Amino acid sequence: MDTRNRRIELLKMLLAQQELGSQEEILRALAKRGFKMTQASMSRDLKQMKAVKITGKDGRKVYALPNETAYKRISQSYSVQGVPLTSGFQSIHFSENIAVIKTKPGYAGSIAYNIDNGGIVEVLGTIAGNDTVFILLKAGTMPSEVIKAMNRIIPDIR
Repeated sequence: MDTRNRRIELLKMLLAQQELGSQEEILRALAKRGFKMTQASMSRDLKQMKAVKITGKDGRKVYALPNETAYKRISQSYSVQGVPLTSGFQSIHFSENIAVIKTKPGYAGSIAYNIDNGGIVEVLGTIAGNDTVFILLKAGTMPSEVIKAMNRIIPDIR
């Protein structure tokens, strides 16, 4: 593996393990592990990885990788199915073939993404805002079926 690929892998690991809120913090963390680089190169790496800023545990903005917003910070590698979830889920309500999920601010997009990519046959699609997910269900789908299917995506769903 060449130096750039090793640096990218280390950067991914750092963003998963730590809440780094600035590019300077990221550069220092990389330097501690032997990777000296310019801010411009690191910025290009973040852009290539599609890193975004999300609200961290303490309320400050930190860098995260796409679809990582639903995950707790981890200290070791897991498969995607093994990553512990902190969903931000608050409630779900049904009206015929529509479900509406209310979330903590900023969580709706990652929940909608996980639903859309979760292989839930009862769901036709989602639309997400900041704290609300609109779900279109197949006609005739019972709320209990949806809740059961979503339980592996949203562990605290009831």
